[in-house]
Amino acid sequence: MTALHADPATLPALAAGLLDDLRARRPRVHCLMNTVVQKFVADGLTALGAVPSMTSAAEEVAAFVHKADALVVNLGTLDAGRRQAIGVALDAAAREGRRWSLDPAHCDYSPSRAGFARALLAREPAVLRVNRDEHELLAAPARIATVTTGSVDRITWNGTALRVENGHPLMAQVTGTGCLSGALIAAFLAIEGNAFTAAAAAAAVLGVAGEIAARSATGPGSFQPALLDALANLSPADLIAHARISNEQD
Repeated sequence: MTALHADPATLPALAAGLLDDLRARRPRVHCLMNTVVQKFVADGLTALGAVPSMTSAAEEVAAFVHKADALVVNLGTLDAGRRQAIGVALDAAAREGRRWSLDPAHCDYSPSRAGFARALLAREPAVLRVNRDEHELLAAPARIATVTTGSVDRITWNGTALRVENGHPLMAQVTGTGCLSGALIAAFLAIEGNAFTAAAAAAAVLGVAGEIAARSATGPGSFQPALLDALANLSPADLIAHARISNEQD
């Protein structure tokens, strides 16, 4: 567990070290993931160096959480069976001491989903990943590290706030880059005890990889595989050279 680094100048080097740690330790991340993007998220985790699992069967998800180092819960394709599996998975995570990230995708579209997202938030995820509308709806407590995504990602925790300014507009044109963000947060939670630091490292890694991928992509169709290649080839030196992280007032 590292100390919280309030000086953003130190964070690119810290993220670079965490990237090396992730590849050395190969954490297992269990993903209760939007079914539309399961393969892309699994490929993205694998490219970076983590080991994904994806089952949402209620009868076996606890066993998968037991073998995992962290968990991501994504509400992108939500039905009764998935609600049950999420509950089982979080019960297992609590027993096993596994930390988790929550992506309450589209909770602002549906009152039922919003209510479920609030119930999950009450179970204290280590990190909440939201867009601006979801952030306003859920009003996460300050003690939960929160990543609010957009053209600039804003990361807040207990009155401290950072801006991660990396990324590329093509990321918004590929379904699943946001879901991958939540999964990468979980991967860094598996190796970094400070949730705020883990979230900042994940945002920087995906943002810098997106910028690198955009150099060779000609549109969203070529951007997705280029992003996977960029994640696989991303070096600590890339993060130190290109991560743009700054403080702001919360």
